[in-house]
Amino acid sequence: MPWFGWLRRKRDTNTTVVLDRGAFQVMGGRKRSLGVPYLMPADLEEMNRLDFQHYMLRYALKGNYAAPIGDHPTSILDVGTGTGRWAREMASLFPEANVIGVDVNVPPTDSQAKGGKDDLLPPNYTFVPGNLFEGLPFADGSFDFVHMRLLIMAIPHEQWPQVIRELMRVTRPGGWVESVETTILQQAGPAMSQIIKWSTTVLGWRGVNLLDGEHVGEVMQSAGLVNVATQPVFLPCGDYGGRVGKMLAADYISGAKGLGGVVVSRGLASADEFEQTLAAAGAEFASPQARCVVPFYVAVSQRPL
Repeated sequence: MPWFGWLRRKRDTNTTVVLDRGAFQVMGGRKRSLGVPYLMPADLEEMNRLDFQHYMLRYALKGNYAAPIGDHPTSILDVGTGTGRWAREMASLFPEANVIGVDVNVPPTDSQAKGGKDDLLPPNYTFVPGNLFEGLPFADGSFDFVHMRLLIMAIPHEQWPQVIRELMRVTRPGGWVESVETTILQQAGPAMSQIIKWSTTVLGWRGVNLLDGEHVGEVMQSAGLVNVATQPVFLPCGDYGGRVGKMLAADYISGAKGLGGVVVSRGLASADEFEQTLAAAGAEFASPQARCVVPFYVAVSQRPL
């Protein structure tokens, strides 16, 4: 699937369907989960984007984790696991650990996502359905390492303290909690700035504030976690940034496309206007003059003994 495919013109249909895996709403022509603040699609196109995003971050951050978990963690939890790609890689890296991915949506198989043969799942990896806002389905102190990444668009501002306390609850005393979040793209051109404005508006209706990504470490400290350390990482976004810059720009365009159906459905822009703005944003990223930067914040903390 081309990452820079533009939004196609289509009739806007908003319907609700109930599948065996849960309730979904079709908005802007794409399936989205009901009952959670998250507005991004829950379809194979989005799963492909999330896998692509995972590979980009693993390359840019030079690995899958920053917490000092040692060589022999026995239990690892990935909250909001998405496709399960991060958790599966951690299961392969730590074959003696029990690795669980939890999400409101069941990840697709590799054959569903790629139209090919399924990869063999590591025997120590398990997916468990669960809704973070309703409480994780695990006992207190179950995991050596609890990881959560890029749920900034899924967590309303007022619920961040509750979320971090829940991550802390399922971490064993002395275990580690890690969050990787982002905030708003900096030094964007006019078209991308307009897309960000539309996006922050629709997310704001759900109580989501994209600026919260910078402050997760502070929330960890307030929750009672210790040894809190936050490392900011500023990644280039656009052709000028080489491989990482091009990958991040592709991720941004694909993500904006996924949210575009909501923007159009809610009347913030017409389908033509959004499509033209998205194309202009792609041209901005490709311009030699572009100097867009995306901040990421890697926050690591420990549950006190």
